[in-house]
Amino acid sequence: MESVSIKEFYQDVLGAKCEELNKFLDNQSNQDIGHFNVFDIEKLNASCNKGAMPYNRRTYYKISLIKGKNRVEYANKVVDIDNYAVLFATPKIPYRYFPLDPEQSGHFCVFTNDFLAKSKTGINIDKLPLFSPKSGFVYQISQKQFDDLSLIFSKMHEEMQSDYEFKYDLLRNYAMELILKGQKLEPISSQDRNNTNASARIFTLFIELLERQFPIESTNQVLKLKTAKDFAETLGIHVNHLNKVLKEITGKTTTEIISSRINQEAKILLKETPWNISEIAYSLGFDEVAHFSNFFKRKTKLSPLSFRS
Repeated sequence: MESVSIKEFYQDVLGAKCEELNKFLDNQSNQDIGHFNVFDIEKLNASCNKGAMPYNRRTYYKISLIKGKNRVEYANKVVDIDNYAVLFATPKIPYRYFPLDPEQSGHFCVFTNDFLAKSKTGINIDKLPLFSPKSGFVYQISQKQFDDLSLIFSKMHEEMQSDYEFKYDLLRNYAMELILKGQKLEPISSQDRNNTNASARIFTLFIELLERQFPIESTNQVLKLKTAKDFAETLGIHVNHLNKVLKEITGKTTTEIISSRINQEAKILLKETPWNISEIAYSLGFDEVAHFSNFFKRKTKLSPLSFRS
């Protein structure tokens, strides 16, 4: 599963020209504001004619105000949107989204983690309940709520076109207003689909979560998801169900798959970096060097130092 960056998002979803796109991205980068933009869904669909959005790793956050019939698939859950909804997407939650009818309207904004981090309040978006992996993240709303939230998006559109010196501070406030209003909502009930499609979806999302942690490129980069329980909790399913799905599809347990991938990365780091064993152990999530050495010996029959030499 490939990673979709902000630049690739514009090129793929919007068909943006590289020269125009680079100028826009460079302008925001030069201002050191992170990244933010807002779009009208109806106008976007008219110009791009985009359909289903496949599973992909995304490096940005997205708030979508939706009018139309749509479906969202995540792990073993399926959420049907009948008319009005708001969706809060995070890089932590891979999902598939596709329209069920051609009549689609509303708005969405995209932004990076460092955009809100530039706020004077020092907000850590990943600490907000709305962006937790356990969040429902899709919320049914009334027409009145849709109209109220539309006003906020209208302000965003207007501000994006302005030359106001502090426009991005205003846009942060508008984004936070959407988030705070969202935290008051009840998520749409999902349907559990315990079938072949659901199993394939769980497997795809598990591999996505595992692979997004690699490659390890810095000694300050540390694995966050290390155990079967970590992955099950992030996917919002029971660890026994995750094990059952992976065993049926791959013939291996969750722990075996995780261990194999960590061992693969350990070999790369030992051969390709000058990092000492302690640094490698820490990056791969081991609290003690001895634990890493024992793990590596079980997998390769060699100590980390012997393998390196």
